[in-house]
Amino acid sequence: MLIQVVKSKIHRVKVTQADLNYIGSVTIDEALMDASKMIEGERVQIVNINNGERIETYVIKGERGSGTICLNGPAARRVAPGDKVIIIGYGFMNEEEARTFKPSLVFPDEETNLIH
Repeated sequence: MLIQVVKSKIHRVKVTQADLNYIGSVTIDEALMDASKMIEGERVQIVNINNGERIETYVIKGERGSGTICLNGPAARRVAPGDKVIIIGYGFMNEEEARTFKPSLVFPDEETNLIH
């Protein structure tokens, strides 16, 4: 049996944009994607620390080093620029793998979203 566990997390990152008229997804700075081992198209959960909203969407690549975190489409109604969010990616693995697996956790600067 496979279980779902946290694979990746970008913790307390600042929303820089919200674009209601975009097709959908979350745009994430490519450097943050690499550090967290998230890939374009990956399903993620976004937890808004400011209002408690939880959103599921998928990742699209943003400009490397830009600090961009942009919620697109309907998700744009659930955040405001400046909100702090946690972006979580999950993976499926068997119980034996899950017991020793170590997720990729990223704690960017809360103002710039850049990794130091």
